[in-house]
Amino acid sequence: MVVTEQETDAWAVERPGPMATRPLRPVRRAVPEPGPGELLIEVEVCGVCRTDLHLAEGDLAPRAPGRTPGHEAVGRVVAGGPERSGPAGPSGQSHPSPAVPGIGDRVGVAWLAGTCGVCRYCRAGCENLCPESRYTGWDRDGGFARYLTADARYVYELPQDGRDASELAPLLCAGIIGYRALERAELPPGGRLGLYGFGASAHLTAQLALARGATVHVLTRAGEARRLALELGAASAGDAYDAPPEPLDAAILFAPVGDLVPVALAALDRGGTLAVAGIHLSDIPVLNYADHLFQERTLRSVTANTREDGRSYLAEVAGLPLRVHTVRYAFTDADRALADLAADRVTGVAVLDLRA
Repeated sequence: MVVTEQETDAWAVERPGPMATRPLRPVRRAVPEPGPGELLIEVEVCGVCRTDLHLAEGDLAPRAPGRTPGHEAVGRVVAGGPERSGPAGPSGQSHPSPAVPGIGDRVGVAWLAGTCGVCRYCRAGCENLCPESRYTGWDRDGGFARYLTADARYVYELPQDGRDASELAPLLCAGIIGYRALERAELPPGGRLGLYGFGASAHLTAQLALARGATVHVLTRAGEARRLALELGAASAGDAYDAPPEPLDAAILFAPVGDLVPVALAALDRGGTLAVAGIHLSDIPVLNYADHLFQERTLRSVTANTREDGRSYLAEVAGLPLRVHTVRYAFTDADRALADLAADRVTGVAVLDLRA
C-alpha cells in the first residue's frame, strides 16, 4: 500500500475549554512521516475516552498546541520509517517486544507511546512510572485523524481475522486500564467487587471480573448504565452514593468524582482495597480514619499501564465472549461524540469510524 495523499483530515484541540466552546476543531495537515523505528498507520476506528474529554476541556493541559486526541486507534500499517540506530533500551527486559508488524498488518495504538527504557522504573518492569513516559493523544498526535505515527515497540498486534475494528478499539485503553485497576484492587478469588461508575472501562472490567468468578456490584448514577450492568451479569446495580448490598472485598472508582472516595472506602470490608482508575479526579473530601481507612483498608491509585498489562489483557480476553457495547460516530462527528460523553449520553464506548 502506498500513501498518495499530501494532506489529510484530523481533529485538534485549538483552545481547551467546555465542550460548548468547541475546543475540538477539524483541521487539514500533512500526512505524518514515520521516524526511525516508527510506523505510519491508516486509522480505521478510534475509541473516544474520557481522557480525550479531559484534554479537550483543559483538565489535562495539552502538551503542544493543536494536539490531536485519541489513544484507542485500530488501523493498518501502510509504511515504516528507517531503522532505529543505537540501543533501544531495556524497558520490560523480561518481556521483550514482539516482532515489528509488517505492511498491511492490523495493529492497535494505545495510551502509552514511549518510555526512556533505562530508568530504574523501566528496568524494574514498571515503565508506567517512567518520568520520561509519553502518551498518544497527549505528547504526540493520536487517532482522531486518518493517519498517525507510532513507535513500533509500543503498538499491539491485533487479530488479523474478520473481527470488527470497533470491537477491538475500546480494549486498547478502556480494557487495558480496567485490567490494571482490577489487578491493583487485589480482588481475592471469588471476591465481591464494587464498580463506581459504569462507562467504557467499567463495563469491560465487569465482564473480566465475572469471568474470573467474582460477584460484581455496580454503583452509578445513570439508569441506562445500571440496566446494562444487570444485563452483563452484575449481582446488583444502584446509585453511586448507595451502599452495596454486602461489604466489598475490593472496589474500583472509574468516575472522576473525588466525593465518591470516602463512599467507596466505607463500603469495603476489612482488608479491602479501593483502586482509583482515572488520570483525573476532583478533590477528595477529608477522610475519617475510623470510617474509611482503619481495619487495614487500602486506597491506591492507578497510573497508566505497562505494555505487559496490554499483552496480558488482550491474551486473557481473547477467549472470552466479551460484549463490547459501542456507540458509533462518523469521523466528522468527533466533537459531538465528546460532547455526548461530557453530558453522560454515552452508554458503553463511543467510537469514531473512519471507514465510511
